Amino acid sequence: MARKLHALAADPTPHILDLAGLGIHVRNQRVRHGLRIDDAAALCGVSADVLSRLENGKAITVDRLLLVLQGLGLHLFAVPASLAHATEASIAALAAPAEPLP
Repeated sequence: MARKLHALAADPTPHILDLAGLGIHVRNQRVRHGLRIDDAAALCGVSADVLSRLENGKAITVDRLLLVLQGLGLHLFAVPASLAHATEASIAALAAPAEPLP
């Protein structure tokens, strides 16, 4: 019996404050690409256990985190805390659907 993909979770803010939030982003990206966890893990060069731990908000090593992000087409930014809200607003504006022309 074929395994089913998880449904997409509501997209959390790009301002990630904990491992659970990061895991949601990673799982959503994997599901968007239509990948099962074992296929995604192989694509990223990590074990399925590592990817599962990350998606479930558990700690993994930074080198493996970077492999997963790169493999799934995600980017990690480090910005000063004073710019976090402005950065989040800019990302939200870029991701928002365009308004129809009058």
